[in-house]
Amino acid sequence: MSLESVTSTIEEEEIEFVRFEFSDFYGISRCKIIPARHFVDKASNGIGIPICHLTCSIDCVDFQTETMGDGDAIWFPDFNTFRILPWYRKTASILLEPKYYKGELLSCYPRYIARRQLERLEKLGVSLLAAHEHEFHVVDQKTQKPLTSDMSLRSTVRTYTDPNLLDQLMTNLYKVGIDVENCETETGHGQMEITYKPAFGIQAADNAHVFKTSVKEIAQQHGYIASFMSKPSADHIGSSAHFCHSLWDKDGKNNLLYDVNAPNKLSELGGYWMAGILKHSPAITMLMAPTVNCYKRYGKQSYVSLASNWGIDKRYCLLRLKINGAKGTYVEDRSSGGGSNPYLTLAAIVAAGIDGIEKKMPLQKEETENPFSPTNRNPTQNGLPCTLSEAIEAFKADDVIMEAFGDEFFKIFNSLKAYEIRAVKSAPASAKDDPDRDNFQWDQEMFFKYL
Repeated sequence: MSLESVTSTIEEEEIEFVRFEFSDFYGISRCKIIPARHFVDKASNGIGIPICHLTCSIDCVDFQTETMGDGDAIWFPDFNTFRILPWYRKTASILLEPKYYKGELLSCYPRYIARRQLERLEKLGVSLLAAHEHEFHVVDQKTQKPLTSDMSLRSTVRTYTDPNLLDQLMTNLYKVGIDVENCETETGHGQMEITYKPAFGIQAADNAHVFKTSVKEIAQQHGYIASFMSKPSADHIGSSAHFCHSLWDKDGKNNLLYDVNAPNKLSELGGYWMAGILKHSPAITMLMAPTVNCYKRYGKQSYVSLASNWGIDKRYCLLRLKINGAKGTYVEDRSSGGGSNPYLTLAAIVAAGIDGIEKKMPLQKEETENPFSPTNRNPTQNGLPCTLSEAIEAFKADDVIMEAFGDEFFKIFNSLKAYEIRAVKSAPASAKDDPDRDNFQWDQEMFFKYL
C-alpha cells in the first residue's frame, strides 16, 4: 500500500482515528491516537515519540535514559500494515518504525532487526514462510477467575464457555488480516490456543503482534484479561509461542526444506538450517525466554525441551520437524514462551539458521530416546540456559548472534533484564520461593496484564 491508497481507504471508510502503533522490547503494543484529518501530515513527516520507550521496564517504573537518552525518535508508518479495527468505532491502526533526527533507522529496534535478518536470507535466494502458534490465558477482569476451571483439553462444551467472546475473536481477527485456522482450549485453567495461516517475511511477525494485541483488546471488551505471560500459575502448564516456519525460493513456489529423494525427506539445506538453530540455541534462549517468569515454564510437566535436539513429529524436542509433502513440510521451534517478542524470535531463528546454511553445518542425529527420560531433562548435559542470567551470558558469548543483533540492542536489552532481576530479588520472600512452587505474586503483578 501507499500513502495515497491508505488515505483513500480512510476517506471511503469514514475513518476518524488512526492508531500510530509500535512494539516495545517486550512486544507490548504502545501507541498514539491521531485524528484522521492529521494522518497525511503525521505519516509524511513522522511523529515524535520518546525514544525511552525502548529502554523502559514493562511497568514503566525504570527508565534507562542513560542508555539512549530521553529525547524523541521520529516514527514513520509502514503503509502495508494499515488495518481497520472492527471492535472500535471508525478506528484504524498502522505500525511504525523509529528514526533518529538525522534520518537513519534505529538499528536496535526489534522490527528493524527482524527485517535486516530477512534481507540477509533473501540474498541467499531464500524466503521465510512463518506463523507463531500462540497460547494464552483468559481471566475475569474483576475476580481474576479463569474462563474455565478444569483441564478437559479441547472439550466442545468447555470451548463454548463464552460463545460471544469466541465469536468475536474468530470473526474480527479475520477482518484485521489474521486468517484463523482453528481455535481450541488447552489444559490450563482459562487457557486457549488460536492458530492462523502463515505469511512471508516481516508480515509473519506483524501478524503475531496484531494477533496478540487484538486478542487482548477484544477480551477486554468482554470483561476479561487475556494474557500471553509464559507461566502465570505454578499449578498449570505455561503458554508457548511456537515458531512454525518453512523455507521457500524467492518466488514462494518451492519448499526448500523438502527433498523427496532424501531418506527422511529433509533437504540438505533444511539440515543446515536446523543445525544452525540448534548450534545457537543457548544464545537465542535469551530471546525465546526473555523474562524471569519464562524459566518457570520449564519443569517436569513441561512440553519444553531442555536439550538442543530435534525429531520428526516429536513434541518434546526443541525442533519438531513435520514432513507433510512438498507444500506442507515445516519446522516448529518449540522453545519460545508466550511472553516473547515475535520480532525478536523471528530474527533469532533466521540469524541462527543463516549461520547453519553459510557454514554448511551438519545436522546431529535425530532424538530417538524416550522424551520423558532423564537424559532429555538434565540441564547440565545440554548447556541450555535455565535462568535469565544464564541466557544473557550465553547470548553475550555467541559472536554470531551478537553481531546479528548488535551491541546497541544488547546494551538496552541487558539493562531491561537487569532491572527485572533486581526487582524480583528485592520482592517479598513469598514471591520468590522455590520456582516449582512459587506463588507467582510478583510475576503476576509485573507481567500478567500487559504481556
